[in-house]
Amino acid sequence: MLATLIPLFDDKMAVCAYSIFAQRKNLLLQPSFAGGSRFDGAGNVVGLDIVDNIGIDNLSDDKEVFIEMNNISIFADIETQCKAPHDKLVLLLDSSIVPEENYINRVKELKSKKYKLAIRKLQIDQFETYKPIISLMDYILLDHRKIKIAIAREYFGKVYPNIKLCAVNVDSQEDYDKLTKEGGYNLYEGVFFRMPIKQSDKEVAPLKVNYIELLNVVNEPDYDLTKASDVIQRDTALVISLLKMVNRMTVNSGINSVNHAAAMLGQRELKKWINTAVTKELCADRPSEITRMSLIRAKFAEELAPLFDKAGLTSELFLMGLFSVLDLILDKPMTEALEMVKVSKPIQDALISGKGELAPVLSFIQEYENASWQEVSRLMVLQNIDMDKVYDAYIGSLKWYKDLFSA
Repeated sequence: MLATLIPLFDDKMAVCAYSIFAQRKNLLLQPSFAGGSRFDGAGNVVGLDIVDNIGIDNLSDDKEVFIEMNNISIFADIETQCKAPHDKLVLLLDSSIVPEENYINRVKELKSKKYKLAIRKLQIDQFETYKPIISLMDYILLDHRKIKIAIAREYFGKVYPNIKLCAVNVDSQEDYDKLTKEGGYNLYEGVFFRMPIKQSDKEVAPLKVNYIELLNVVNEPDYDLTKASDVIQRDTALVISLLKMVNRMTVNSGINSVNHAAAMLGQRELKKWINTAVTKELCADRPSEITRMSLIRAKFAEELAPLFDKAGLTSELFLMGLFSVLDLILDKPMTEALEMVKVSKPIQDALISGKGELAPVLSFIQEYENASWQEVSRLMVLQNIDMDKVYDAYIGSLKWYKDLFSA
């Protein structure tokens, strides 16, 4: 099984929901699954399994989760498969669910059970035909490139006043800014929030300079624990976070100094904690999804290390994933951002040019995030990687991220 979470944003760049995009089989190894076989066992909905096994709080921090449904799975016993609150699940239908009596009655039944409903992949000329189904929807996903929002806003405002409009394929910051300025959409989905920074003349805030100094201290070979402690002590939030974490780890708690805490952790663990904690602080003025993506990429890269025969490079892969959005964090092109933060040449090569021994892991993670399952399947075949181990690594990364912020 493969699964990833795609965020949906509001017009303030806050994440309001996630979509689960999943694939049950490796299509390159089981090509029949791309045909009619893909419906084998369709009554067992992958997205529902994931929510039920992991918990909606671990997955989405209690936000709504959109679950893909098709013309077979819509008749599944959804209540038995997933115990999550009905109003947190948005059943995402598509044009395979046609406006015929059996489908309309099933959609009404789901609506009566308080599930939320959404529909996508409808053409404009289908809106009238699908009226019995659209009228039951909470959301409709629209390709903003194929429809004028002024017309859509007027049409849906009159015909379906309670439906929320979601713009999909928003693939640039310019598109997002334009759409939010025009108004009309409630949610936005696309890669706009993580497009690389190409050019910027903004100065890095003084507080971030202090954090960058700390990163550079611990990313030096055989760095000085005392020097790291001195920099940590300049920031109250880091001091409190460090002491709380180390006191939880020790049997006889009572550590009350940064130097003592640093010594207890040792170089390796202190370095990992600082890189993680400082990245969280650096992201404080960025959209929350940037923090989440940075940390999940870091842990996912670390977990993937043995699958890519790089078990000895877990620390480097963790750091590569963590800094893979450094351009977004510092609002500077990646080349300039990495000039400020000292990292090894393999990490630089991966982040700047997509080359070197670490680059294949980063490329795999990026394809996985996009739910590009055909390319992910190809890479797994080339690397002889077991699909279920990749899924376990991703889910483990989600849980680790949740625990990180629950501590």
